[in-house]
Amino acid sequence: MYSQTYGNVSFDKVIELLLKYINDFPDYEYKITVGSDSQNNQFGTKIVTVIAICRVGKGGIFFYDINNHKRITNLSYKIHKETEYSLNIAARLAEELIKNNTPQEIEIHTDIGKNGETSKLISEIIGWIKSSGYNFKIKPDSYTSSTIANKISK
Repeated sequence: MYSQTYGNVSFDKVIELLLKYINDFPDYEYKITVGSDSQNNQFGTKIVTVIAICRVGKGGIFFYDINNHKRITNLSYKIHKETEYSLNIAARLAEELIKNNTPQEIEIHTDIGKNGETSKLISEIIGWIKSSGYNFKIKPDSYTSSTIANKISK
């Protein structure tokens, strides 16, 4: 994974840094979100998955991973791949936080919304996320996918 603050880091290092971030100020409220976005380019499809942690009212940090695929032209399939990446990272993250006695709620941010072509996917994607045990946000409230991941994916 990569961080603008810490550079290239392993997933284990991401966990270590997140735990330090929380434990440095344990009395604050934290919000952890995971979201993905993708863009087609001349080489294929670039999928960016972001882990963001906010110390509510005091800023935050984020980490991201980039996966390159053969070009994905089907919008439904692309949204499903983004969601799959987000859920996989969230599951690994949740497991590590529990293992380190620092359980935190993780919210999944999706790059779908009530306007546009992705609107027909809302119930299916939200059902998948909820059945996986996570809360969710869609556009315009899904800043991790629709802002952070979107910017990196371009």
